[in-house]
Amino acid sequence: MSSTTTERRLIASIAIPVSLEFILTLVLNFANQVIVGVLGATAIAAVGFANSLIFILVVTFGALGVSVSILVARAFGGERRSEMSHTVSAALLLAGAITVVGTIVPLVWPEQMLTSLGASATVADTGAQYLRLSALAMLPMVMVSVVSGAMRSTGHARGPMMATLLTVPVNALLAYGLVFGVGPLPDLGVAGAGWAMLITSCAKLSILFLQAYVVHRIFDWQLPERIAEWRAIALPLVVLALPLALTDLLWSSGTFLYNVIAQRLGDGPLAAMQIATTLEGIFMVGSIGLMSATTALVGRSVGQQDALGAAHWARRLTRAGLFTSVAFGFLLGASAFAVPVLFANAGREVQVIAIVGIVINALSQVIKVRNMILGAGVMPSGGDVRGVVMGDGISAFLVGLPLAVILGLFTPLGIIGLFIARIIEETVKLGIFTARTRRISWDAVVRREVLNAA
Repeated sequence: MSSTTTERRLIASIAIPVSLEFILTLVLNFANQVIVGVLGATAIAAVGFANSLIFILVVTFGALGVSVSILVARAFGGERRSEMSHTVSAALLLAGAITVVGTIVPLVWPEQMLTSLGASATVADTGAQYLRLSALAMLPMVMVSVVSGAMRSTGHARGPMMATLLTVPVNALLAYGLVFGVGPLPDLGVAGAGWAMLITSCAKLSILFLQAYVVHRIFDWQLPERIAEWRAIALPLVVLALPLALTDLLWSSGTFLYNVIAQRLGDGPLAAMQIATTLEGIFMVGSIGLMSATTALVGRSVGQQDALGAAHWARRLTRAGLFTSVAFGFLLGASAFAVPVLFANAGREVQVIAIVGIVINALSQVIKVRNMILGAGVMPSGGDVRGVVMGDGISAFLVGLPLAVILGLFTPLGIIGLFIARIIEETVKLGIFTARTRRISWDAVVRREVLNAA
C-alpha cells in the first residue's frame, strides 16, 4: 500500500466521521427551521435570531474544546495518558463553570435581551421562550464540544458521530411533536423546538460520557492533586483557550451583527438570510472534518517531535480542502431549487432572496473552507492564535460589517449587499491567514512542546 493511500485512509478515518457528525447536526437545525417555518417568516426570524445569540456563547465557551483537542493530541502522540485524563477533567470543570455563568442573562431576561440587541417586538415576543430553553441547552452543548474534541484526537472520531446519529432523529421527531402538539404531546409552538434541543443535547452528552469513560475507557476521571500539577495542566489549557475564545467571539459576534443589520431591513430579509446561512452551514461542514484532522494529525506529529511531519500534514490537509469545497459548493448551489418547496409558507420575496444568497454563498465556498482549515486547524496547532484573532477581527469589523451597513442600508442592494460584504470579508481574511501561516516555524513549535513536556 502506497504512503499516499495510507495517508488518505488516515485522514478519512478522522475527517469523514467528523463531517458526518456536523452535517447531521446542521441537518437537524435545518429540519427545525423547516418545522418552525410552517408558522411563518416571523417564526423563522425569531428562531434564527435566538440561535445566533446562543451561537456566540456556545462557540466562545466551546473554544475549550479546540484547546483540549490540541493538547490531548500532543499528549496522545507522546503517550502521556495521565496528562490526557487530567486535561479533559479540568476542561470539563472549567467549561461547566463558565457556561453556567453565561446562561444567566438569556435564561432570566430572554425577551429583554432580544429587544436590546436589535430584534423587532414580534421577533422578541416569539423567540423569548425558545431563547430561554436554548440557554439551558448551552451547558451540555459546551461539554459535548470538550469530550468530542478529546475523543477525535485519540482516534475515536466515530464516537461523537454515533452519538449524533442517535440523537438527531429523536430531536426532529420531538421538535415536530412539540411544535404542533402531535398525539399526547403539548402544542408549544416555537418553544417546542427549544425543548427538543434541550432534551437531545443532554442525551448526547450522556452517550459521549458513556463512550469515553466506560465503553472505550479512553480517559479516567482524574483531577490534578497538587497545585503544581494544576498549574501544569490548567495554564496551557487556558493560555491556548483564551485567544481561541476571543477569535470565536469576534467571528460569532460578527455573524450576529450581520443578523442585526438584516433585521433593520425587516423580518422577511432576516428570515431569508437565516435560510441561506443554515443551508450553507450544512454543506460547509462537509469539509469541517479536515479541520479536525488537521488538529489531530498535526498535534500528534508535534507530540512525537516530528516537525517535518507537522508541516506535511498542514500542507496536505489544506490542499484537500480545495477539492471538498468545490464539491460541496456545487451541492449548495443545487440546494436552492428546494427552497420554494421547503419554505412554501415563508412568502415569495423571502424565497427569492434566500435563493440568491445561497448562490452567492456557493460561489465563495473555496475561500471559506480554506479559512476554516487555516484559522481553526493549522494556525492554532502552530501556536499562532494571535494571527487568527487579527484575521477575524480586521476582516469582520474593519471590512465586512462596515460594507454590510453601507451596501445593505444605503444602496438599492439591500439584503443582497450583506451577502456580498460577507464574501469580501472572507477574501480579506484569507489574505491575512495565508500570510501568517507562511510564518509558522514547526521546528520552533516542536521545541516548545519538548520544553513543556519536560
